[in-house]
Parts: sequence; C-alpha cells; structure tokens
Amino acid sequence: MIPLAKLRAAARDALAYVSAQPGVAEAEVFASANGNLTVRLNYTSHIPSNGVEEPKSLESHGLGLRIAFNSPEGLKIGFGSEPTDLSLEGVRRALGKARLGAVLDPEFVSLPKDPSGSHSVKKGQGNSDPAIMRMGATGMVRTGWRMMDRALDVFQSSEDLLNLVGSPERLAGLGLILGGDLVLLQERMAIVSTHMPRVQSDESTLVMSFATAMVEERAAKGSGWSVGNQLSEFDGDSAAEAARNAIRSMDGVRVPGGAYSVILGPQPLTEILEWVLMPGLQLDMFYAGATPFSGKMDRQVASRQLYLYDDGADPGLAASKAITDEGLPTGRTDLIRNGVLSGLLSNHYNYQRMLRDPHGRDKLGVDPVQALQAIAPRNGFRPGAGGGRDFSSPPSIASTNLVVEGQDGLSHEELLRQVGDGVYIGRIWYTYPVNGINAGDFSGTVVGDSYVIRDGKLAEPIRPNTLRMNDNVLRVINSILGIGDTPQATVRWSSGQVTWAPELAVSDFRLEEISEYVEGL
Repeated sequence: MIPLAKLRAAARDALAYVSAQPGVAEAEVFASANGNLTVRLNYTSHIPSNGVEEPKSLESHGLGLRIAFNSPEGLKIGFGSEPTDLSLEGVRRALGKARLGAVLDPEFVSLPKDPSGSHSVKKGQGNSDPAIMRMGATGMVRTGWRMMDRALDVFQSSEDLLNLVGSPERLAGLGLILGGDLVLLQERMAIVSTHMPRVQSDESTLVMSFATAMVEERAAKGSGWSVGNQLSEFDGDSAAEAARNAIRSMDGVRVPGGAYSVILGPQPLTEILEWVLMPGLQLDMFYAGATPFSGKMDRQVASRQLYLYDDGADPGLAASKAITDEGLPTGRTDLIRNGVLSGLLSNHYNYQRMLRDPHGRDKLGVDPVQALQAIAPRNGFRPGAGGGRDFSSPPSIASTNLVVEGQDGLSHEELLRQVGDGVYIGRIWYTYPVNGINAGDFSGTVVGDSYVIRDGKLAEPIRPNTLRMNDNVLRVINSILGIGDTPQATVRWSSGQVTWAPELAVSDFRLEEISEYVEGL
C-alpha cells in the first residue's frame, strides 16, 4: 500500500504544479490509497466445500483535482482524476480532464478554507490499526477461519441439533450452512489546496464481519455481524452468533399481515435509517427541496424520545476520522434532539450555497446565517464502492458514526414488556424508499432472526421470507414506544459508514404476508 509520506509529497508537488498553470484561480489536490481485504465464508455440511475461500485484496491509489478556472464568462469548475500515477505526468492528465470538463457554476463560492485561519499542518491517525495496515494473505485466511471455527463449535455442541439427529455424525443431514464475509478496510489520504496550502493527511481502518447461518432442513436462518477498527478486538463471534440464531429459528411459523407493535433490531433499524431517513437529513436535499423535512428546522419531527446524531471525531467510535475529505474538521452534528430537527449533514459546497440562497430561510425554516453550527460542513467525504476514500470522485455528503439514543433507554426485557403482543424483527433485506425520499414510504423483506412476541416475551420464531414491510419512516419515528439502552455497531454490506443502533419499539408497524408457493398451483 502506498505510504502516507508518498501521498503527502505527491499532493504538495501537484498543487505547486497546478497553481502555476494558466487560468487556474483555485486548486485542490486529494490523493488517496485504499485497500479492501475480503475473505468469503462458504461452508455446507452436505456438499463438499472449502469453508474459507476467495481471499482477495483490492488496492487502489491516485489523485483527484478540483479546479476553479478563470474564463471570460466567469469561474468554471472542473474535476479530473488519475489512477495509479502520482507523478507530475499523472497530474497533467488529471488537470487536462478537469479543464476539459469545466462548467460555469454560479452557485460556486470557493474551495474549502481552514475555519481557524491557521493553515496548520494536520497529520492524523484517525482510527488506524497498524496490524490491519500490515495484514497479508496468511493473516486474512487465519482471521476468516477464526469465524468459521466459532460457528462450527456452536453447531457441533448444540443439544437442540443433537436431539434431532441422535448423534454428531448425522448433523450433516440437517443441511448446516454458513456463509458471509470478513472485510478489512485500509484508508490513507492527503489533501492540500490554494486556501489550505499545508498538506493535511489521515489514515484509518475498519474490520467488519457478516455471517449468515442456516439449518436448511428446518427452514431456519440466523445472522451475526461485528464492526471495529482494531484487529485485536476481533474474536469471530459474529459467526457463532449467526449459528446460534439459526438454531433458535428452527421450525418457524407464518404470521398473518396486519399492523403490529414491533421491535426493530439493530440491523433493521440501520437499514431503514440509512436507506430511507438519512437522505432527507442532508443539506443538498434541503437545497433541492427533495426532503420531507423542508422548512422544519427547529420543529418537532419525531417522537420526543428520539436522539439522532452523527459524530466523526469521537475516538471511541469505529468510523471516526481525523479530518474530512475536504480537509475540514470532523465533529458532532445533532440531527434530531428530543424529536426536534436540530441539524443536517453537509459538505462545504452545499454549506456555501445555502448561506447565499435567497430562499434559504424557506428551505430550512430558519435563517441559514442563524444556523451555522447546525449545517457546518463536517461530512464532506468521498466514499468508494465497498468503503474507502475515493480519489476519483469529488466530495459528497456521507455520515460517519450515526448514533441513535433514547431519552430513557430501556432494556431488552423492558422493550418486550412495552410491546406485550407483537413481532420482533431481527433482520431485513432489500430495503428501499418507495415514491421518492419526500414521501418517506419504504418496503423490505423480513429474512431472519424474527419472532412472535407474546405476553412480553419472545415466542415462536417467524419463518424467513414470509413477511414484507410496507410502512412510512415519518410515521415510524413518530410512533416510538421505547428505545433500547444498548446501541450496537452495525454496518450495511459494502459500506464504511457505521450506525450505532439499539433496539427500537414502534406501534402499528405494517406488515404484509408473502404468499406461500404451492407446487402444482
């Protein structure tokens, strides 16, 4: 992987070269190197399999330029990038692309400026683990087997499974399956610009695991996951959890459609928040009038129990960074506090144009100048596919550590008692907004780890893929019965953003039964 010192030197030299070229009014150089180390888990008890397979390492590095060019019509803004080549020849090619694609942008004010005015050198380590940065193929496979061994131990020691088949030798006949991924992310970046002429840099790591276990003969499915940034803290228990959950889910029942009091587990809550709610809490969506919260800053938009914030600077949270991909400080943005819309995720471009928008008060609901901290650009990042800090794209808006808290955090048992009779939803997939972000409608399928709640206790498991969610996220956040006291680090597959999600109980959650396939009909 490209050393941080080389990225810093390349960014510094690139700025010096670009700044001297004709027509360049402002310039920003972003150089990054990313590694994605992935190990696949593939175990089937009744079909020959390797258990741990497909260890692969994907690496990328390069630089991206954002340039403001002088022209007779006014400033033109262009972006160009070049992969693998950090030399001045690569810089020339990236500059040519930026110049060729430059367009007039009357809403452009300037590239980011250091808010402190100090232009001090910032060299951060973010949340970086040297052990992950040094990880090789042997270490990847060994870490993957740590997950596999934990899951197999659970299957082989389960009294519930042994009671079904009579002896360990017959366990294979149940169709025991374990699949999933172990993903380790390595991220390095350096940035320098006309307005921040001293190079800033950062590096960070993540280790994420995703596991799905099945007892095929009993139509059972269970899942487990983990997120962290230190290899020493990874124990592989996510796979063991998936196996335990699959065993608990055997012989699930069908549940009729209807409106239920439900508890959303951490994974369903994360999916609904990140796919459906969070796009409406970005400043660019307010600027475009494409959010259900238009004009509602400082107004009640959710249950008073709900606290929601993003914090990219807390060293105790896995996805924290030293600086954004615009070279600006990360920090905490309170999005919803006691149910009141309190802030928005933003990058520098949208922050500047909202401040100068003559309709800004109508779009936000308050004068933007009076909401500087609420819309400060703490979330200008360049997320790549599968995570990382992508040199080949300009900054967009992305969360880092999204944290959900309740006014009065309740235990798991207290949430169950609050619901009484209803449904526990532990895992969903294919969650997406319906009718656009403005509407708040969403759909998704319940695929595992879910149970009937009866008399305040978990009862029968629910058969996977027999229920579909059809509800509205605005109604959900206003119908909260209680919020759990134990947030769990949760990540969507192929994402570097972490949601710290507790269990959340809501009323009148709408579920539809998925028709059962009957052969011959």
